[in-house]
Amino acid sequence: MSEQIVASPLREAPEFEARALARAREVLRIEADAVAAMIPRLDATFAAACRLILDCRGRIVVSGIGKSGHIARKLAATLASTGTPAFFVHPAEASHGDLGMVTRDDVFIALSYSGRTDELLAIVAPVKRQGARMIAITGDTGSPLALEADVHLDARVDKEACPLNLAPTASTTTAMALGDALAVALLDARGFDADDFARSHPGGALGRKLLTHVSDVMRTGEALPTVASGSLLPAAILEVTRKRMGMTAVLRPDRTLAGVFTDGDLRRLLERTSDLGALCVDDVMSRTPTTIAPTALAVEAVRRMEERRINQLPVVDAGGRMVGAVHIHDLLNARVV
Repeated sequence: MSEQIVASPLREAPEFEARALARAREVLRIEADAVAAMIPRLDATFAAACRLILDCRGRIVVSGIGKSGHIARKLAATLASTGTPAFFVHPAEASHGDLGMVTRDDVFIALSYSGRTDELLAIVAPVKRQGARMIAITGDTGSPLALEADVHLDARVDKEACPLNLAPTASTTTAMALGDALAVALLDARGFDADDFARSHPGGALGRKLLTHVSDVMRTGEALPTVASGSLLPAAILEVTRKRMGMTAVLRPDRTLAGVFTDGDLRRLLERTSDLGALCVDDVMSRTPTTIAPTALAVEAVRRMEERRINQLPVVDAGGRMVGAVHIHDLLNARVV
């Protein structure tokens, strides 16, 4: 006979929802208070840690084990993506050969809330013999790790958010927040900007938005819908239909943009007259269309389309000559939107 699973009495109690919400709010309050409590504790020691990293001629090596190890991995990733080359080393693996990754030119950041983690303490002396400088992030200023470090950053908390005061919760939150503060302070000190960020994130959505220019996605050559200024309207309508961009540019002989004629212009024109054959496109085109430069970011094209509620933009150079056109579908295909 199969064993029956007995439901938790708490889960069946009517007060479960209220109790769960109360506990969740208490966790957030404790963790928020713990982070806020660090603000007045930041002093010249934090600036010294930033200076140590800025002066580093090698790499930043971040290490920790258990929950602190997860925070250490995140800190290394955040530093690396914001202009400070960094990587994670597991302290146990460091004792078995990975310490060879650390050089005298590096800065070693060790995370341990107790400051007494055996695996980290075992590699402190070898790291220092190698000549690397050390920053410790702990919750105990008198711990062996804090005392051995060149710079100690205090991440202590009054209590964990865990009701048993055992599971690392508030302490891991403060360590992560302190790591973020380090990374952002260094980003600012290096003058790291959006272009730098894009170079570190070329494969993701952020990279596409920051690296893709209009010239990368615009249509050119035979794909461009254009008619000469002075053309009859039927020729313009045929070009709109043939090139499937919902518009045609109207060009002067020097290829400067005289205006655009869109399928919206056609619909509005049909409300007034059905006699289109004798009309000149110049008489019904939009003479001040929204345009964009080929060097502009593709996300800027998206912004202009959204603001003007249009689906296409002529692309013109500094002299006003048309060099391309971009449709919202081109931006969707490039995954900029």
